[in-house]
Amino acid sequence: MFIPFYKFSLTGIVVLIVCTTTVGHADPVTATNQLHALFDEDWEQRLAEDPVSASYIGDRRWNDQWPDVSTGTLERENDRRREMLARLKRIDRGVLSSVDQTNYDLFAQAKQRAIDEHNFRWYLIVLNQRGGIQTADELADAIPFESVKDYEDWIQRLRGMPKYIEQTQALMRDGIRFGMLLPQVIMQRVPSQIDKQIVDKPEDSPFFKPFKEFPDTVTQSDRDRLIADSCAALRDQVVPAYREFHRFFTEEYLPACPDASGAWNLPNGKAMYAFFARSFTTTSMTPDEIHETGLAEVARIREQMEAVKTQVGFTGTLQEFFEHLRTDPKFYYQSPAELLAGYESVSRKINPLMDKMFRTLPRIPYKVEAIPANIAPDTTAAYYRPPAGDGSRPGGYFVNLYKPEMRPKYEMVALSLHEAVPGHHLQIALAMELGELPKFRRHARFTAFVEGWGLYSEYLGEELGLYSDPYDKFGQLTYEIWRAIRLVVDTGIHHKHWTRQQAIDYFRENAAKSELDIVNEIDRYIAWPGQALAYKIGELKIKELRQRAQKALREEFDLRAFHEVVLNQGAIPLDVLERSVDAWIVEGSQ
Repeated sequence: MFIPFYKFSLTGIVVLIVCTTTVGHADPVTATNQLHALFDEDWEQRLAEDPVSASYIGDRRWNDQWPDVSTGTLERENDRRREMLARLKRIDRGVLSSVDQTNYDLFAQAKQRAIDEHNFRWYLIVLNQRGGIQTADELADAIPFESVKDYEDWIQRLRGMPKYIEQTQALMRDGIRFGMLLPQVIMQRVPSQIDKQIVDKPEDSPFFKPFKEFPDTVTQSDRDRLIADSCAALRDQVVPAYREFHRFFTEEYLPACPDASGAWNLPNGKAMYAFFARSFTTTSMTPDEIHETGLAEVARIREQMEAVKTQVGFTGTLQEFFEHLRTDPKFYYQSPAELLAGYESVSRKINPLMDKMFRTLPRIPYKVEAIPANIAPDTTAAYYRPPAGDGSRPGGYFVNLYKPEMRPKYEMVALSLHEAVPGHHLQIALAMELGELPKFRRHARFTAFVEGWGLYSEYLGEELGLYSDPYDKFGQLTYEIWRAIRLVVDTGIHHKHWTRQQAIDYFRENAAKSELDIVNEIDRYIAWPGQALAYKIGELKIKELRQRAQKALREEFDLRAFHEVVLNQGAIPLDVLERSVDAWIVEGSQ
């Protein structure tokens, strides 16, 4: 799973918007220059509006600031999106190159999607059990601390935390007023996360982490000053602000959260969920169609799981085999250190195999890291964090070491293929290195493409010879059916009014995932309507296009060339990907 750290990441809508123009027969050079000037202006404004996003992608210009999340500012930002869309329409699309016509369409698409989402007031849901202002300290892990200014910027951010929390609380109060609230069953996890920010000694604060170690370039006198300033900011501003936030959350916000799970329970929830389904899948599929696709995929994959069960000589039912896998100690490590070493070993095994399937590999490396302990109990088995845009920070394959006795060894190969290479790291790092594309394209996050590629990468493990152990193969099938289950339970919860327990029961009946993972996964879907639909829908499209190319090109089909076509435009909607592959097939057939 890729965790999008910045709010302007692109997820796409259904159909590319081809905007008409009021200008006729414009000069192509002028139109092209106007287009890219608009892209550059918008990119700069978006970074300035969201300094956290800028920090995550390695732009340090706003490292001393938090975003302004006041209601007035959010409305002005939405007005600016409308203005940008209007200015785009005044550029003559017809005289642009085919590449820039795609850039034009994707820019328009992103703006319209953001406007549509704003109209549903989803921005009022500012946090959940998997992250938010209560885990803002995690930003420090993504920022290089190399100079005195880097530390001074962080201290300035600490001093700005009370205002940031105050603005966040105001949005949450609006959420209460408009009924934009997630259910209590997941939000009740948040107070313990806030508690970790309320410390007696500043040195125990998660925000103090950068001051525990300094580079040699920082003198002792500067170190003493920086530590003193950070402790004062934490003691006098950060901790009191979080203490008030904890009071607000437990006394005002949490009691207002509903019992029922599902987007259907929110204002205009049915239309909003249908929008999210289209947006995250970049298709026109309805929730009902997605639900039926999920049921069919679950049935298909269960047959393959039955075959592996027979192969290993297990004579009980599939449910009994699941329970065997969940409870036999031989399938689990006993300590966090052993589990981390296991993930590192799997990654070392996979890395050298990439040349077999890919012509181009990213220059930026990745690192296997532990998910921060303060969120590990409430989050999934792993996630990926992209590298800094300037290469100063590698990609991060974050693995969950909480309760290693519930993290199966047989899932580690498939998980590593998805999160690292050839999955998220290979795809996202390559996209960031596509210097000929506008910046908004290089950092695009169309979920169906990004997560579809991640799931397709798990499938590639078969061809790379990584599932020679039948239990590892069963792990791959467990991960595949998990994504098929998502189609069923996400639409079940948010569209068909399933209860949380119904979703948990369906998941447990069809996958060997641990109880901890199942519950955390279901709660993730509740908190993030529609996002989980993207994985399987994207993977099915990539497989469909590969099969189409193999059938058309026969012995001329080159898998490395196919992967180059899929990856060389960065993340794109599935219909754009389909047109690109079809054009490549036609070219190869001539």
